Amino acid sequence: MSAHDVIVIGAGVIGTSVAYHLSALGARNVVVVERAQIGTGTSSQSSGILRTHYSVPENVELARRSWRVFQSFAEYLDDDEASAGLVECGYLIAAPEGPRLDSLRATLATQQASGIPVQLLSADQAAARLPICRFDDAALIGFEPDAGFADAYLVANAFARAARRRGVQIKEGVTAERLLLDGGRVVGVETSRGRLTSATVVSAQNIWAHDLERWTGIATPVRAERHRVLALEGPAPYTFAMPVYKDLGSAGMPYFRSYGGTQMLVSEGGAGETLDAPDNEQGDIPLDYVLELGAQVAERFPSFADAGLASSWTGVYDVTPDWNPVLGRVPDVPGLVVAYGFSGHGFKLSPAVGRALAQEALGLPTDTSLAPYALERFRGGRLLTGRYGSGAVS
Repeated sequence: MSAHDVIVIGAGVIGTSVAYHLSALGARNVVVVERAQIGTGTSSQSSGILRTHYSVPENVELARRSWRVFQSFAEYLDDDEASAGLVECGYLIAAPEGPRLDSLRATLATQQASGIPVQLLSADQAAARLPICRFDDAALIGFEPDAGFADAYLVANAFARAARRRGVQIKEGVTAERLLLDGGRVVGVETSRGRLTSATVVSAQNIWAHDLERWTGIATPVRAERHRVLALEGPAPYTFAMPVYKDLGSAGMPYFRSYGGTQMLVSEGGAGETLDAPDNEQGDIPLDYVLELGAQVAERFPSFADAGLASSWTGVYDVTPDWNPVLGRVPDVPGLVVAYGFSGHGFKLSPAVGRALAQEALGLPTDTSLAPYALERFRGGRLLTGRYGSGAVS
């Protein structure tokens, strides 16, 4: 049985990005195991919004590097057929007078200090970009032109195809059953199809990251949290030229984006439903929730007051206590590199995170420091909490 350079567990958008970057950096014998099919887990449930608006500076840098990849995705992968499904429509965010205003002001300043071309708009200027929305209560409005949305399923499959072209094996329908250790060091993975050997394993298991706790006994601070998404059919078009909008003035801090034609995609940005166990099957969306979120939509988008419900679905986040991921090596288990707890940020950051984790796995200097995302921050109380507190804005 030949040893692999690296074993990757999980073929979502993070795992496939890691696999591609491993091969691009010179690894010649990489294998990925995926319990289902490429990109069909939580990646397929993503709303796909891309932005660099983060109050955590490290996230800003990862998002900026990732945006550059999305903008030239086919060229980056050297694949003329690769598509991220990118819509470059920009990202608006606004807050009224109140508790979130200072957070927004400071976060916009963080972006500007990082060289992000953020613009401050008046209510009239914002309405010119998103005329179906009302901004009369906004005390501060930021606009990020280099933002928009894309398709996480397309991206995961494009990374996978590019990785396979470079010799990576991707084994679908194969479950990782336990981590193989010898003297506390990684030596491979036991799977539902047999044993794979390697001195380096990258776990990109998302909501299934608790497997690591079972296999190693090391606490894994992550929970599965279900979020609800609605697609509303209104009378006025929400065109692809109109920006994504984040509303800090409504109770649920909802986000909105075009879903084609007269449809709007909307979901709340706070905490969701905590699940007892990992489960990415579709959950219930009660009528009360539809009515509650619909009221927030109608307040901000008056023409959608009588909008119809075109479709709905649920997506599951892997959430950590500070709503930021755990990335990098686990010192207690030499050879184990982890990526979990993205808390709704995974797709946005996937190109840069995949490259940095591949560099880490191969013992190379990383483009961006993974130290702030280390598991040890939870042990030492050094949480990576953003100015907005708990929630996917970070």
